[in-house]
Parts: sequence; structure tokens; C-alpha cells
Amino acid sequence: MTAPVLRLRRSGRTAQLVIRSRAGRLSLRVHLRALLVGAALLLAALAISLVNLSTGDFPVPVPDVLRSLVGQGDPGTDFIVHELRLPRVLITLLVGAALGASGSVFQGLTRNPLGSPDFVGMTVGAATGALIVLLVLGGGGFQVAVGAILGCLATAVAIYLLAFRRGVQPFRLVLMGVGMYALLDAANSYLIYRSRLDEALAAQVWLIGSVNGHGWTEVTLVGCTVAVLLPVVLYHARHLDLLALGDEPAQLQGVPVERSRAVLALAGVGLAAGATAAAGPIAFVALAAPPLATRLTRSPHAGVLPAALMGAALLSASDWGAQHVLPGNDIPVGVVTGALGGLYLTWLLFRERRNRG
Repeated sequence: MTAPVLRLRRSGRTAQLVIRSRAGRLSLRVHLRALLVGAALLLAALAISLVNLSTGDFPVPVPDVLRSLVGQGDPGTDFIVHELRLPRVLITLLVGAALGASGSVFQGLTRNPLGSPDFVGMTVGAATGALIVLLVLGGGGFQVAVGAILGCLATAVAIYLLAFRRGVQPFRLVLMGVGMYALLDAANSYLIYRSRLDEALAAQVWLIGSVNGHGWTEVTLVGCTVAVLLPVVLYHARHLDLLALGDEPAQLQGVPVERSRAVLALAGVGLAAGATAAAGPIAFVALAAPPLATRLTRSPHAGVLPAALMGAALLSASDWGAQHVLPGNDIPVGVVTGALGGLYLTWLLFRERRNRG
């Protein structure tokens, strides 16, 4: 077995590491800055998660948390870490990663910084499916998660079919998504309005988005989603930059345009559906994680993996804020991400106005 060939290339300010087999059949191109940024984001997400494991109503020193994680903790610490806090921390990391990756896919496909699952109707469709199960069919728990997944998939199919006309153009996809969002949001409001008070309160908490009170069932759900779909997205993400140039240039480069777009869209929908089923329609993360990762990597498109790691770090930090920003109140994490999303959109509009002025 021959060793691979390593080669460092520079293009302007961008340094790339190219790993190629001796026969030249397999090659991998790695942007060094993106690799370093991804490693830093991963460390940040893990550090914040460790803080979340150690703080709360029953503080646990970090060394005791680490001993418990490797199976050397005492029974009391193990109960606090493994049963009370670890599921929440894992859900936060996995949901943030799924939303970040999904946002990167949709912003790349639509060529629009607002083309995230939040704005194109995916998460509100998942909310509709969950509310139908919760308020109409009287289901709960895993049934609500299944309803959210089916609602997200059905919404995605409807948007795709409505936007399809000899192919799918990005602007039609965004417009159809915004229109579907408005329709489904009105339907969700009607379902809550016609429900009983206790049902409406439970549904409203779910609609805000929360990782509190979830267990290993939700961890398994979103974990399987990320394990299956994230590799698919990473493999096909190399076509995103070429698709951003337009269908004809991408076809000239040998990209199967419709097939690549369909695979990426379905995988992005699946990631958004799994995340929403586990924690509700958490706002802002899918919208902001990709452009923030892009600014850190200083590349036109940050890539799916840095966006996923940025999403995990953002949601972990937001969950810490949800637990500690108001003394004695563990508010839903969707409240924090919604507030951050409003600030982000305000900054984005102000920056756009300043650049044009």
C-alpha cells in the first residue's frame, strides 16, 4: 500500500492542503483556515457543553464531571451528569449541528442568505405536523416527533412541486417557501386558538423551541438523523459552489444538477426535520451559523462542516444563556435564539445599508 501524496497550494490568501493517492484516482482538498476554524469551533462547543454539565441547581466540579463521563464517578454525580444533564447537552450539540448544516445547504441552493429552513417554510411545516398530532389526534412524545418529521417532509415536497417548472430556480423556491410559511403559520395559530388552554400552553412551549426535559429518546432520534444524513451532505456539498454559478456552468463542469440539488435538498430537509422533531422549531441557528462560519473562514462558502460546528457552538452558548440569563428561570432556548436572531438581522440590514451608502 503506497502512502498518499500531500501538497500545499496557495491561491491568493487561501492555503489548501491537497491529499491525493499515488494513482491519482482519489483526492481530497482541505482549506487550512477552514480546518483551523472548525477545530476551534469544536473545542468551543465542547467547552461550553462541559460548563453546562457542571452548572445548575446542583453544581458539580469539572473534574468530577470528567470522572463521571469516563465511568469513575460516584452514584450521585453519575445520576446528575448522565440522567439529568447529559441528554440535554447532547441534544443541544446535535440539534445545533443539524440546523447549521441544513442552513448551509439551503443558503447554498437558493443563493440567498435568508434561504434557511426557518424562512422557506420547513420548520413551520414540522410545527404543523406536530400540532396536528398534539392538538387534533391527542398524541404525545414520540408521536409528536413523527408528526414533525412528516410535516416537514410534506412541506418540502409541496414547495418543490409548486416551484418546479422545467427545473427549480432559486428565487421561485424562496418565494414558494415564504408563501407556504405564511399559510402554515396561520394554520398553526388557528389550531392553537381552537385548543384547550392547557393544550395551547404546551403547544406554545413546543413552538418556541426547548431542549429542557428531553431524554435519550430525543438524543437517539436526532443522533441517528445526523449520523445518516450529515455524511451524505458532506459528500455532495462539493457541488454547492458550482451550483451557485448557475445550472449551465455547473453542467459544463460535469455536475448532475437536478440530481445533486434533489439529494442535497432532501438531506437538508431531513436534518431540519430531525432537529425540529427533537427540540421544536428553534429559530436563528440555521440562519446565522453559515454566514458566521463564512466570515471566520474568509471563504465565499464556509462549507457544511464549519457551519454545523458553528451551529453546535451557538446553540450550546444559547442554552447556557437560557439557564442563567434570568436568575431562577430556565427559559426555553428558543427565546434566546430568537432574540439573537433579531439582533443578527438588524446588524445584517444595517451593514447592507452602510455598504450601499
